[in-house]
Amino acid sequence: MTSLRPPRRHRSVRGLPAALAGATAGLLLAGLTAAPAGAVPDTAAPPGTTAGTGGHSRFVPGPCPRTADPIPALEGAHCGTLTVPENRSRPGGRRITLSVAIVSAATRRHEPDPIVWFAGGPGDDAVSEAQLAVDGGLNRDRDVIFMSQRGTYSADPVLTCPNIDEFNARALGLVYNAPSTGRLHVRATRACRRSLTQRTTDLAAYNTIESAADYADLRLALGIGRWNVFGISYGTDLALAYMRTHPQGVRSVGIDGVLPPSIAGGAVTWKAAREGFDGLFAACAQEAACNRRYPHLSRTFESLVRKLEAHPVTTMVTVPGQSGPVKVTIDGGVLVTWLTSATHVAAGVPRSIDELAHGNPQRVAEQWAGGKLSPQAVGRVAHGLAFGVFCGEWTPFESEADVIRGGRRAFPSFPRSVLANAPQLPFLHADCRAWDIPASPRSVRDVTRSDIPTLVMSGGFDAQTAPSNGPYAARTLSRATTVTVPYVAHVAFAESPCAQSITTSFFDSPTAPDKSCLAGLQPPRFEIAP
Repeated sequence: MTSLRPPRRHRSVRGLPAALAGATAGLLLAGLTAAPAGAVPDTAAPPGTTAGTGGHSRFVPGPCPRTADPIPALEGAHCGTLTVPENRSRPGGRRITLSVAIVSAATRRHEPDPIVWFAGGPGDDAVSEAQLAVDGGLNRDRDVIFMSQRGTYSADPVLTCPNIDEFNARALGLVYNAPSTGRLHVRATRACRRSLTQRTTDLAAYNTIESAADYADLRLALGIGRWNVFGISYGTDLALAYMRTHPQGVRSVGIDGVLPPSIAGGAVTWKAAREGFDGLFAACAQEAACNRRYPHLSRTFESLVRKLEAHPVTTMVTVPGQSGPVKVTIDGGVLVTWLTSATHVAAGVPRSIDELAHGNPQRVAEQWAGGKLSPQAVGRVAHGLAFGVFCGEWTPFESEADVIRGGRRAFPSFPRSVLANAPQLPFLHADCRAWDIPASPRSVRDVTRSDIPTLVMSGGFDAQTAPSNGPYAARTLSRATTVTVPYVAHVAFAESPCAQSITTSFFDSPTAPDKSCLAGLQPPRFEIAP
């Protein structure tokens, strides 16, 4: 299983559990700084420096969490933990711990309303994404708050499953859509579930609605009267749910790479692939050199999907860090899922597709294997949270037939074996039957209606969450500013200085952000093979 998330190269990325080092010191500090029971911290103190309560949750200052990679942005951050109910429907039940890091504003102009960051995934760790936010200038004038969603790398318990990531690497040589591959895929999911039940007996409690309540409690526990929200990828699903269920104290909301809860699932993932691919292919067609060297790129790609699904190609590639050559099998499903991520390196896509069409699969195979075999691909995604969202909030409200119909609308020429597995979500319904948690209330799929000023941003090449998802979500947000940043893929903020400028401008002026940089954007300069 993979999931929707921004490109790995832009972040320190997801990480694993972490029994927080220095917990005893944190408890000692809490004893010295604790606010009276039931109170919020003194608002005169910087957020994160005093203990406080919110709802049924409690924040305690302490050391910053261990992260999978060094994150310079966390140097000097105020950190601590928020202890929350695991399941709010069970008062007095088990409590779990979420790590918090607050990065101060970079300039002396220090606005009083901070920004809270909602990470992607589902299953990414927000604290590990702090560098992405700081590199994009999000903390220019405001503190930025990062809290690990429940189950993620710096939370306790941590619900990562390295066995799934390792299976994805071993599966490089298998036929992607084959029933035998599906059986192995589900076996890995069952093994993940067995391992996680040793850490929690309530896998269903790891979901969007509980996470939204965690953030509502965090705001109160930090003594913040009003804050702003910025969510990326799955974090936009969470942000829209948060706006609907906990609108109090929210000044403005930015969402980038939009996945509305009301349509989340496999069918919309097919629509995203269609729109992102078409955007990239159109840009090539509009550039004279690219169109001349790689004409009819969309037709070539779809023909390859059909051909490779019927007759997969196997090759050997060299991947950095591996002791020897790696076997890679490319079928139609691999090609589709490869391209959903390859839109992040759009300049090389036409050449890669053309070489594959002429019998050379090396470029595609190397990229596909490199992503699966990267050290950053193992042990950092909280599959327990991901399956909690997928299996509680998506699959109960969308059948396998719905996914196939969505795929057929987007790609009528693709064979059924390809359409059955939406990009990045292979064998999802079978996985969810193995995960075996109850469906969330249907209200989790409600449309968000709000007058909170909202920036709704998409990338024109976004093949993971469709560019059209932005205008769809904005229809019921009466004070929305909708922006499509051309020529960039999923999560525009991660790779576009223009998107970063628009975002910081929005938080300065939520009803009138400066979008003037859009006029100067140019398409990528596509690689032209000799």
